[in-house]
Amino acid sequence: MGKITYMTKEGLDKLKAELEHLINVERPAISQQIGDARDKGDLSENAEYDAAKEAQGLLEMKISQLKEMLSNAKIIDESQIDTSKVQFLTTVKVKNKKTNKPLSFTIVSDSEVDIKNGKISIGTPIAKALFGKKVGDVVSVNIPAGTLELEILEITI
Repeated sequence: MGKITYMTKEGLDKLKAELEHLINVERPAISQQIGDARDKGDLSENAEYDAAKEAQGLLEMKISQLKEMLSNAKIIDESQIDTSKVQFLTTVKVKNKKTNKPLSFTIVSDSEVDIKNGKISIGTPIAKALFGKKVGDVVSVNIPAGTLELEILEITI
């Protein structure tokens, strides 16, 4: 059994749709490319055939990874989330202590990351530093640009 992947129902549906697209659209397209390249003759010097076979291998690996993620997915019931501390699927409003600028992050699984919408991976340094903390706590986060001090202002779903 693989590593359990926690996600929302929305995230699970997105992964299922991606898998379906890869199987029903991408896989037949690559098979067609391989067939077309094969029809051109000598396979030993056929760059199109080699490229199509490589693309097929990468696609099959991606399909396998998605199937494993889906088989090990555990849906989190958002109504059961405790907002007294930062945890998976909580939205955290923080204040950068240096700039006094408010920021907001929702902590999600790797497959649901959407930086433009403030969704960060549970594996990021910021999420790791915030995890388990409460409103009023100040955390220091080591990031490539230096140390970031964040004060937790609010925790919601």
